[in-house]
Amino acid sequence: MSFSEIFLGILEGLDVTLTVTAFGLLFAIPFALVAGVAQQFLTGWKRAPVTAIIEFWRSTPILVLMFMFYYTLPVAGVYLNATTVAAMTLGLHIGAYGSQSVRAALQALDRGQVEAGLAIGLTRWQVLLTIELPQMAVAMLPTFVNQFIQLVKGTALVALITMTDMTARAKELSQLTFDPPAIYGALMLAYFLLLYPATVLGRHLERVVGRRSGRLNGGRAGDV
Repeated sequence: MSFSEIFLGILEGLDVTLTVTAFGLLFAIPFALVAGVAQQFLTGWKRAPVTAIIEFWRSTPILVLMFMFYYTLPVAGVYLNATTVAAMTLGLHIGAYGSQSVRAALQALDRGQVEAGLAIGLTRWQVLLTIELPQMAVAMLPTFVNQFIQLVKGTALVALITMTDMTARAKELSQLTFDPPAIYGALMLAYFLLLYPATVLGRHLERVVGRRSGRLNGGRAGDV
């Protein structure tokens, strides 16, 4: 097989890679936001369950999570299809890391804005929704792009739970023609072409957010 034929054969698994990524984001983004905010604002014993959930998803290897949910749950009579398991485990794993970025972004915001919001009669949750979260979302765009990249790369593991993604297609092609350099070179190229635009976008957003932060800090220094 020629390199182009191998490359096109690998791309036959692109739809699975993109599907798992899309559904994974549906788990990752809400989990990161809710868990990060909850861990930031809850105190005492109320924070402990949130922290435990975050650490479970963050500390357990993705492959172990996939095997546990795909191969172990049926023993208890719970059956989840491969797409659900892949999206859930990848999404919640990435979301657990994202929750810490959310928490850090909230801690980095100027406390004076919260006090000003409370002074004009807003409740603490209104301040969070209308003042803190919009600023946090802008500041975290580069981080979210980086975690998106990690999510896409993580989809290479779904081949181990019977899904035919790009990595699985590469393995199938390797059984047809023993040409590892061409096959895995084509797989590497496929992931590079898929993720390099996201990398460029992430760098651009870092510069934009950096310039915005610089203007805000400069304005505050001028006020002083």
